[in-house]
Amino acid sequence: MDGFQTILKFFMNRKTAIGYSFLALLTMGSERVFSLVAFRCPCSHENFRYGLVFLFSPAFVLLVIGYFLNSKTWKLFTGCWVNPRKIFPRGNICNFFYIFGQITLNALVAPVMWLSVALLNGTFYECAMSGLKNSTYVQAVCHSKSAKCFEELHKVACDKSSMPFSESEELKRTLQAQSQILGWCVIVTAALLSLLTTCCASCQSKVSHLQLMFWKVYMEKEKEQVEQIFQLYASKLSERNLKCFFENKEPEVIPLPDFQAWQDASQLYFFSGSKQHYSTIHRLVEEGQKEISEERETMLDFVDRRGIP
Repeated sequence: MDGFQTILKFFMNRKTAIGYSFLALLTMGSERVFSLVAFRCPCSHENFRYGLVFLFSPAFVLLVIGYFLNSKTWKLFTGCWVNPRKIFPRGNICNFFYIFGQITLNALVAPVMWLSVALLNGTFYECAMSGLKNSTYVQAVCHSKSAKCFEELHKVACDKSSMPFSESEELKRTLQAQSQILGWCVIVTAALLSLLTTCCASCQSKVSHLQLMFWKVYMEKEKEQVEQIFQLYASKLSERNLKCFFENKEPEVIPLPDFQAWQDASQLYFFSGSKQHYSTIHRLVEEGQKEISEERETMLDFVDRRGIP
């Protein structure tokens, strides 16, 4: 039993790495399915548009899904038309762009994985670039090749050109090599940006590493217990209402937060160096349910950080 708990704890502590690994495997599998089942290069002058659609459309869809699945997106935008100051607080307008940048970086993980896998495979790029009508590019690719290369480059991806087999294979390898180079450039760029943003966030932190670890644990526990409390009070309220309806009784009072309290508790959290509040709810409980200060504060971006050991 202790061994099972140890293994479970190990996987829970590494759930972010496991999640990204699973996402990478899912992306590779999806790309192979698209390549083998759905993708059919037309081998015409439509190659360029067709290849780019298969290369970038799934990435865009994954980006949109990333926005949808991030809870901070809805915390940021819910009610923003009714109360624009929620996302543009007085004296700290840049907070919106900072938070939205964090959301975007998280949402970009899956699209970058898709682009990397698709470019390393080379199928979509090969089809797209074989149909490119840019004369400079065509001359560079067809350099030292026969004249048919200029006329039948769009047929190379489908092995339908009348060029010699060796020349056609060389062109395919050239296009695939270009695709793989771009794929590695995307991977290296994403890795460097991830490292730089993590280092910058750590260097600008005003609290210690141990407090960051405690903060992360607190946020995880609060999130788990919020869901449990929601279930508990929703069950109590629904049970009371149904009983009162069927038994024609006066409802007993069940204490619930008022409208302003729900609004305040739904705000994204901003850290004030003068008071150690670990969440918006923590701050509301200790200071009372009052309007959240709009004074300029330092954002605590490490609450959702995944890289804390």
